[in-house]
Amino acid sequence: MNSIKDDALAKARVLAGAYGHILERPVVYTQGVSLTGRLLLSDLDHSYPDPREEITRITSEYVENPDNAFDASDGTANYAGVNWASLMGDDARYRHLLITTADRFMQLDEDGFPSVLDRDFRVEDMFFAGTVLQRATHSTGNARYVQLSGEFVLECADRLLQSNGLYWHCLSSPFFWGRGNGFAALGFAESLVRCEGGLRTKLIDRHVEHLVGLREHQDDQSGMWRQVVDRPDSYTESSSTCMIGISIALGIRHGWLSADEWGEILARAWAGVSDGIDEQGGVSRVCVGTGPLDNLNDYLIRDSVTGLDDRGGAMALWFAVEMVRCGL
Repeated sequence: MNSIKDDALAKARVLAGAYGHILERPVVYTQGVSLTGRLLLSDLDHSYPDPREEITRITSEYVENPDNAFDASDGTANYAGVNWASLMGDDARYRHLLITTADRFMQLDEDGFPSVLDRDFRVEDMFFAGTVLQRATHSTGNARYVQLSGEFVLECADRLLQSNGLYWHCLSSPFFWGRGNGFAALGFAESLVRCEGGLRTKLIDRHVEHLVGLREHQDDQSGMWRQVVDRPDSYTESSSTCMIGISIALGIRHGWLSADEWGEILARAWAGVSDGIDEQGGVSRVCVGTGPLDNLNDYLIRDSVTGLDDRGGAMALWFAVEMVRCGL
C-alpha cells in the first residue's frame, strides 16, 4: 500500500501533465497556481523534468513588458496569476513582474483602503492579495507587502467570520460558500508564511478560529468539505477541500499548526481529493466560477465540473505538492 507521500507524488506527476502549460490572456490565478505547482514539483522530484525553460517561453510576453501584462479591466484574480514568478530563480525580470504586480495592491484610495480590493470584502481577495504580497516580501525583503495582506485578511475576518467559525462570501452574500472558505483559509496561510511579530500572532488566532469551525463540517465518509460548508445536503466539492488542505499542510510545515492535532484531518482531506483524480488529471466535482449570489439556493444548485478543470486541477496539483512537502 502506497504511503500518503508516495500517493501525493504520483498524483502530482499526473496533474502536472495536465495543467500548467499555458498562461493565456487574461492572465488568471488558476493558470498561475498550476505553474507554481509544476515549479514546486520539480524542486521535490528530480525525476520530473525542470519546467523552467517551457515556463520561460510561455510567459515571455508578460516578463518582457510587465506594465502591459494586464488589461485595464483586469483585477485581483488576474494579478494572482503571477505568483509563480518568485520561483524562477534570480532573474531580475521575473522579480520585476512580481513587484510591479504587487505594487498594484499598494495603491490606496483617499481613506487608505487598497483601490484594487473589493469594498464588499469578497473572500477571494484574501487569497489573491496574500499569494502575491507574501511573495513580494520574500523577493524584496520589504515587509510592507505582507503587512498589507495581513491587515487586510484580519479586516475581512472582523467583517465576514461568523460565530460558527465560517466565512460569508462577502457582505452582500452572507452564505458559507465552500470555495469561499477555501480562499479565506489560504489567504491567511499565505500571509502567515512571511508575517512576523505581533501581526503574526493575531493572524494565527483568527486563522485557527476558522479552521476549528471548518473541522466541524468535514464530511465523515469522504474527508471533503461541501459546496455550502454547513449544509450536508450540498455536494462535496474538490477545490474548497484542496485549498483548506493546502492551508493545513502549510500550517503544519511552518509550525503554526500541530501535526498531532491536524494531521489526521489533513490526511482525510487528501484521501478524498486523491480518490477523485483520474489518470488524465481530471478531478471530481469542482464548483464552476461563482461570483456573489443572491440567495442560498443559488449556491446549493450551482453547477460543478468533473473532468479536466483549471480551477480544480490547479489546486489539486498544489495540494499534492504540499502533501509531499508536509511529510505526513
